[in-house]
Amino acid sequence: MVGNAVLLASSHLNTASSPIRSNTISTISTGEAYVLHLASLDGNYAVMSSGPSSSNSSGTNENATCPIYLYSKQTLQREYTLPGHEISSTFMRVVDSMPGLGRSVLVSSGKDGSVKVWDERSGGCGIKMTDLGKSRAFLSFDVSLDGYTLAAGTELQGEDASVLYWDPRQPTTPLRTHSSTHSDDITAVHFSPSRPGVLLTASSDGLISLSNSDEVDEDEAVINVGNWGCSISQAGWLSNGSHIWCASDMETFSTWSEELDLIQSHDIRAPCLHSGARTWVTDYLITASPSSSSITGDLDIFVGSNEGDVALLSNSSLMFSQTSAEWSLHKLWSTGHEGIVRSLLWDAQDQVLVTGGEDGKICVWPGLSPGGLGGRGVLLEDDPMDVDSSHNTKRARTGDMDWDAENRKNDKRSRR
Repeated sequence: MVGNAVLLASSHLNTASSPIRSNTISTISTGEAYVLHLASLDGNYAVMSSGPSSSNSSGTNENATCPIYLYSKQTLQREYTLPGHEISSTFMRVVDSMPGLGRSVLVSSGKDGSVKVWDERSGGCGIKMTDLGKSRAFLSFDVSLDGYTLAAGTELQGEDASVLYWDPRQPTTPLRTHSSTHSDDITAVHFSPSRPGVLLTASSDGLISLSNSDEVDEDEAVINVGNWGCSISQAGWLSNGSHIWCASDMETFSTWSEELDLIQSHDIRAPCLHSGARTWVTDYLITASPSSSSITGDLDIFVGSNEGDVALLSNSSLMFSQTSAEWSLHKLWSTGHEGIVRSLLWDAQDQVLVTGGEDGKICVWPGLSPGGLGGRGVLLEDDPMDVDSSHNTKRARTGDMDWDAENRKNDKRSRR
């Protein structure tokens, strides 16, 4: 493990002690659920939860559906429900380009062996990609920049974990299948933002791979492979496609070159701040994304505490071999959640942060701009916040529901 564990408060540090709006999701059968994924559509937030909507007569969830809920951005009240997937829904994202649609659409994957493109106006599935009736559980997917190729990664089934490619105009038959790139669950699939046809995949087998998605021969398709040696739960590109970041199940974080040479590897929990009244200790990584601000550099790294607080960290040296630069703490969102924050979305259009947690809550936060005003003109607090103060006692984590054990495997982010 390399890297500097010093964490300093940024000169632009702001805190918010309460969300602008919040709501709690619930399911028909259990009344409780984890918020696993969030996505932004025009006027709505799409919410994927861990709870099934119904159970069969034996009390199990084997044939239950896991709907996707759409909440109004203005009121945060539930407005629509999409059927989702049988067994469990695993991932979703908004896609800007899809043949013949001419608008942004919501796409999701599930353990029912399908990837679905949703028409929220009709409340149904517009396109359903499957593998000729085979029951493959899909964990991750992405769509190429031109919208003409969708790639999805599967859960390990027997000895195979595969990447399947479709043309969305021919959804019932994959264009090709690559089955030897990875040997365990494929947890991340991302097309390069700068190199058409280049696909990044990451897996629980510890491998990161770059492949040519247009190549039929899998041996010829693989461009580069990197081995981190630990189970990878998340991965992504920088906005210009020059570097890659990865996160593991053990709360480690790494950066890689375009040729998949390891640049840096960190325990994301190591950088801590204890300065006067201001304290921050990281318990887990939520996610990372290309920076939306010149203040934080190349990459925004969102981390959480077991109490449900969220912080934005950065390190200006992550893309370089030298490790002298300190970590910076830029922004804090506090007391919105009780327990682990599972999902996070930056809504650039409205300049707000949206979070979802194991407490079943969705919170919309001010964006905490350096000028002191967040989204929608909300005044921010200047007072320092002591995240780990003695009066802020540990809020107990909710116990795992029986049906959530499988979803924790899907999500690859069990908290210790």
